[in-house]
Amino acid sequence: MYPSLNYVSTFYKMKTKLVFATNNMHKLREVQAMMPADIELITLREAGIEEDIIESGSTFNENALIKAQFVYNKTGINCFADDSGLMIEALNNAPGVYSARYAGEPKDDVKNLQLVLKNMSGIENRGAKFNTTIALILDGKKYFFEGIVEGNIGLLAQGDSGFGYDPIFVPVDYDITYAQMSDSQKNSMSHRAKAVSKLIDFLHQHFSHN
Repeated sequence: MYPSLNYVSTFYKMKTKLVFATNNMHKLREVQAMMPADIELITLREAGIEEDIIESGSTFNENALIKAQFVYNKTGINCFADDSGLMIEALNNAPGVYSARYAGEPKDDVKNLQLVLKNMSGIENRGAKFNTTIALILDGKKYFFEGIVEGNIGLLAQGDSGFGYDPIFVPVDYDITYAQMSDSQKNSMSHRAKAVSKLIDFLHQHFSHN
């Protein structure tokens, strides 16, 4: 089991503000639900950043750092960004870093999901994994945290919760998709939850020694 994410640290002397480099409210709700009460998350928009940040990297680490560095350079506020993607064995790990735009511009979750199902039609090997990498910039220093969940691609979309590829991703040892899980169930085991758990543990240790 992963460490409890609902603790309230006794080490924080004041509420710590972090910019989460996203305006995706689904992601924000997932991550905010796991954060200790001592950490205040603010979105890009709340930090005064309206422009799109171009994710030009070829890896999850590069894209996450591009976003975090952009925010830190512009605001000077400690921040973190994530880059997540679905990697499918039979598609040579596609869509990977292009997960959000797999079906082209503008971003469209439904079209992305439909294209994956189309490209996986008739393929027996359904193995896949979800990856999240978080890049944290804290007082100018850079840190990375990764979360991976292995699973399989379903034959059709199932479930109404979650977002993105959640309706077609069935984690190993489960017989339901991410989109069929409750928020609390998904937050206890998802790729993003694993990465955020590592981030929170690091912040807890960092501030307890400062």
